[in-house]
Amino acid sequence: MSDVAHADGHHDVHEGTGIDNRKLGMWVFLSSEFMFFGALISNYMLFKGRDYSAFMPTGQSVLLPRGLYDIPFTSVSSFVLLMSSLTMVLAHDALVSGDQNRTRVWLAATGMLGSVFIGGQVFEFTEFVQQGMTISSNPAASAFFMLTGFHGAHVFFGILMLLSLYGISKRQGGLTEVQGLNVELVGLYWHFVDIIWIVIFTIVYLIP
Repeated sequence: MSDVAHADGHHDVHEGTGIDNRKLGMWVFLSSEFMFFGALISNYMLFKGRDYSAFMPTGQSVLLPRGLYDIPFTSVSSFVLLMSSLTMVLAHDALVSGDQNRTRVWLAATGMLGSVFIGGQVFEFTEFVQQGMTISSNPAASAFFMLTGFHGAHVFFGILMLLSLYGISKRQGGLTEVQGLNVELVGLYWHFVDIIWIVIFTIVYLIP
C-alpha cells in the first residue's frame, strides 16, 4: 500500500470559483447532457402512445417498443449497471486510501459491469430487429433506439475512460494526486450515466 503520489511535488491551484476548474467543467458538461437527454426523453414520450396503424400496409401490424420489452432481462441489466456505481465509489475510496492495486481492481470491475450492460443492450436491440422493429419502423421505434442508443454510447465512452485510467495506473505504477482527481471526474460522469438510466428505465420500460 502506498500513498497517492504527487505528480511533480506540488499541486497547482486551478480555482477561480473555489472549485477545481476541471471539476467545474465536468459539472457544466453534465448539465448540458441533462438537456440532451431531457429532449430525447420528451421526444420518446411524445411518440410512444400514438396509433400508427393507419400508416401500415394492409394486414401488417405495428411493432412498438412496449410490445417487445423483456422487463426481467432489462431489470437484471439495469441492476448490473447500478452495481457499477458501487464499484466506482470503491475505486475512488481505494485511491484516497493509497491502495493502488485495489484501485485498479475496482476500476476494472466497473468497466466490466459497464460492458455487461452494453452487451445486454446489444442483445436487446438484436432481438428487436429480428422481430421486425428497426429504427425506421415508426416514430416510436426511432425515439426508443435514439434515446437508449445515446445512453449506451455514453456508457461505452465511460468504459474507455475507465480503461484509460487503468492503463495509466499500470504503466506508471499508480495514479498521482492529479490523476486521482481524474478518478473523481470519471466517477461523476459514471454516476450521471447511472442516474440517467434510472430515469430512462422508469419512463420507457415501467410506465405504460
